[in-house]
Amino acid sequence: MSLQVTGITKSYGTEQALKGVSFEVRKGEIVGFLGPNGAGKSTLMKILTTYVHPDGGEATLNGFDIKTQVQDVRKSVGYLPEHNPLYTDLYVREFLEFSADVFRVPKNRIQEVIDLTGLQDESHKKISQLSKGYRQRVGLANALLHDPEVLILDEPTTGLDPNQLVEIRNLIKEVGKNKTVFLSTHIMQEVESMCDRVIIINKGSIVADQKLRELTENGGTQIIFVEFDYKIEEEAVSQMPHLKSYRTYNGFEWELTFEATKDMRPTVFDFAHDNGLKTLQLAQQNKNLEKIFRELTSNPNS
Repeated sequence: MSLQVTGITKSYGTEQALKGVSFEVRKGEIVGFLGPNGAGKSTLMKILTTYVHPDGGEATLNGFDIKTQVQDVRKSVGYLPEHNPLYTDLYVREFLEFSADVFRVPKNRIQEVIDLTGLQDESHKKISQLSKGYRQRVGLANALLHDPEVLILDEPTTGLDPNQLVEIRNLIKEVGKNKTVFLSTHIMQEVESMCDRVIIINKGSIVADQKLRELTENGGTQIIFVEFDYKIEEEAVSQMPHLKSYRTYNGFEWELTFEATKDMRPTVFDFAHDNGLKTLQLAQQNKNLEKIFRELTSNPNS
């Protein structure tokens, strides 16, 4: 396993930030780590990168123990924290040269990461002159500089414009083919476009850990839009099995919400046949990630 976490706990005073968090991430996976503000995401990332010590539990990164093999862990991980720390008085290339000396990286690697992150036209500028989006690119270039086995990215697309989002998204997906990528973001569309798997944390505990496709397709709720060739009464529609709710626009077009793990489209076809109807249109919509996230992290008492 590139990343193995077992029973990690962490408290700040009386506030328990992490409550026995456990999961594993394999090489080549891009895993989205989601949770509301204060759920424990950044705390766990700081623990995995050895900047914060856990109160309990164990974790290894690329086979190295985060408690006893700190330097080996830091050599194996590329970390982009939420608040990207940069020396803004340095030029981009100068900053990367400084980091290359720290990591003892060959100087030819600097141009490689500049090209990789699209910083060619900015490399001669001071970091203080860069937009927030380009500063994020510098942080990502710095995280990639020593060619780490594991990338831990906390809000990596913050401040990027739509074009930059596409470029960085493609970069992360390309890097993820040969590395382990563990990233946190509040942008659900980014998770859906980049990640193989999603881990959701709420109030210090893992509440979901699934492949993205399984999570969205097998969440148990399906919304089906159907148009029949004749008007039909609500009483008849309400008899369909596993139907949770429904609404109609004119008696012909219906929005049907089912609570079931199996595909309910055949049921709608059978219903139409049994009632002498034809289906003129039929479309299925599964829950999206944003809706699943809200359901798993909402406070029922709020």
